[in-house]
Amino acid sequence: MVDRDAMARGRAIFDPVVQDLCTLPDVDRGRMFGTEGVRVRGKVFAFVAHEGSLVVKLPEQRIGELTADGVAAPMIMRGRPLREWAEVSPDAGETWAALIDEAHRFVDEITP
Repeated sequence: MVDRDAMARGRAIFDPVVQDLCTLPDVDRGRMFGTEGVRVRGKVFAFVAHEGSLVVKLPEQRIGELTADGVAAPMIMRGRPLREWAEVSPDAGETWAALIDEAHRFVDEITP
């Protein structure tokens, strides 16, 4: 279920960061999991989930580190964690820009 208020709060954090990223070569906006995200060469690396949290694609080991530090949790889809996707609470909004940048660098590196 979509929490429109939470999504709006998440977008208020997300959109200014993404606006700057979209000035970079090969970076634009696109759809994933029913919401709009930011992508590099067609591969989404960050978006705001329906509950207002940030979802980023990072290496599995990095997600483990963020989880251990209490910054993020693995994204759960259909009852199972996704290996390279993490969810970050809107309460951790000050970390969003750094994590979005990190996700961009990761996906840029692995995407031909």
